[in-house]
Amino acid sequence: MAGRGQPKTRIGTVVSNKMQKTVVVTVERMVQHPRFKKFVRKRVKYKAHDEQNACQVGDRVLIVETRPLSKEKRWRVREILQRAG
Repeated sequence: MAGRGQPKTRIGTVVSNKMQKTVVVTVERMVQHPRFKKFVRKRVKYKAHDEQNACQVGDRVLIVETRPLSKEKRWRVREILQRAG
C-alpha cells in the first residue's frame, strides 16, 4: 500500500476569531470566466482549528487539510505568515 500524499494547503486571511480554538479563514483565488475570459475573484470560507487561540482578525495564515475535527472543521492553522497591522 502506498503512503499518503501531501495534504492540501491554502493561504488566507482570518475574518473571525470569536469561537474558542476556531478561526474562520477566507481564501481568495482568481478564476477565468469560461465564456467571457475575464478573471473573477472567488472566495471560500474555511473553519480552521487554532489550538493556542493565537490568530487575530486580519492575519495571513497557512491552513492545512486534516481529518474532520467537528461538523464543519476540516482544516488546521499550520502557521501565521503575517500579523495584522
